[in-house]
Amino acid sequence: MCMCGKGATLYKGGPPGLARVSSAMAELRRALLVLSCLLVAARCYPQTCYTKVLDMAQEIMVQAAGMREAPETQHCTAHLPDLHIDVHNACVMQTVRTYMSMLDNLDDICVRSRKVRALRAILRRLYLIMVHKCHGDLTFNVNNCAALEHQETAGT
Repeated sequence: MCMCGKGATLYKGGPPGLARVSSAMAELRRALLVLSCLLVAARCYPQTCYTKVLDMAQEIMVQAAGMREAPETQHCTAHLPDLHIDVHNACVMQTVRTYMSMLDNLDDICVRSRKVRALRAILRRLYLIMVHKCHGDLTFNVNNCAALEHQETAGT
């Protein structure tokens, strides 16, 4: 029993509607618990080789564009071509190798810059994943090297 107010009115089992509020709160807590479990499970689900390569390719293209526009590396990377990585194109491996070679042949000051080293490392990681981990999992639908050379990275 609950005494509410100064007049000491007695309510059996608490104020009216309290049971409905408690029930709604319990359901809300259960729903939030289920939703949080689903979110955790979704994050823990391992990526496939294909989705990993797609994500890395997108990240590399963004990093390459950022490196070419960054004030500390712009002077020595402005001559580099736009990097477009299409994992469905059979020429992608040649494109990645060529771009890594271009990064290696930059001025010593540029090669030691954090942005250039980071891009080179992720390019190398992508290359190794495509060659060793995803060998046979990737299907190349196109064999057009010119498409990779003349593609704009902004459109991807």
